[in-house]
Amino acid sequence: MITLASDFGSPYPAAMKGVILAQTDAQLVDVAHDLPRQDPRAGAFWLRETLPYFPPAVHLAVVDPGVGTDRRAIAVRVGDHALVGPDNGLLRPAVRRLADQQSTSTVSAFEITIAEPESATFHGRDVFAPAAADIHEVGVDRMAELDRLGPLALDDCVDRTFPEPRVDGETLSGEVLVVDEFGNVITNVPGELLAGVESVTVDGSPIPVVETFGAVDRGEPLVTVGSHGYVECDVNQGRGEEYVGLTMGDSVEIVVTE
Repeated sequence: MITLASDFGSPYPAAMKGVILAQTDAQLVDVAHDLPRQDPRAGAFWLRETLPYFPPAVHLAVVDPGVGTDRRAIAVRVGDHALVGPDNGLLRPAVRRLADQQSTSTVSAFEITIAEPESATFHGRDVFAPAAADIHEVGVDRMAELDRLGPLALDDCVDRTFPEPRVDGETLSGEVLVVDEFGNVITNVPGELLAGVESVTVDGSPIPVVETFGAVDRGEPLVTVGSHGYVECDVNQGRGEEYVGLTMGDSVEIVVTE
């Protein structure tokens, strides 16, 4: 299996698939091609939250505002998985999550070298897709044997971490990590910090803390813990981002009131 994720929209992913299918009969699975444009941090969050649910696979991911510059192209082996993409921190959170999930220390990084890519602006097609196909063909356990992969210390790859919230009594000061397609505002505040809490204020606005969207009337705001384990600011059948007036990267103050 080769999974594909990008901020490309359409039709660019089709070209990547064409390159892969010319080299291998791998099963291709789209994770998403509508990741937030030009935002490796948001892409890194969604890869971390989705890739661990796949069986062993080669994961091709591209959110690459530095395409054509001197940023490296990399491949990382994590146990039975391999991740392929730009060296801009996009892959590192998923690498850590997969390593923790598999309890493996088998994590190896490689630089992808392709002498003359056909295009300076479409490395998804010309660099990453061929590398992903090659890895699939030889097998993740033998990817170190590929001529186009040169050994690279993982510590030399660009890292990416997410900010930690600050806790001061009943006040949780955090940041919006992403806003999903439903308008749900996903913060970096761990859900366990609201265990047993029934209501909070979000930047001064009172909002109930509930377990499900249906616990409030349609159009009403709520705070809940999403499937990823973080606190969300949402609206039942509406857009939480509009209600709380927050977007990616904004700071947020959540105060426990009950």
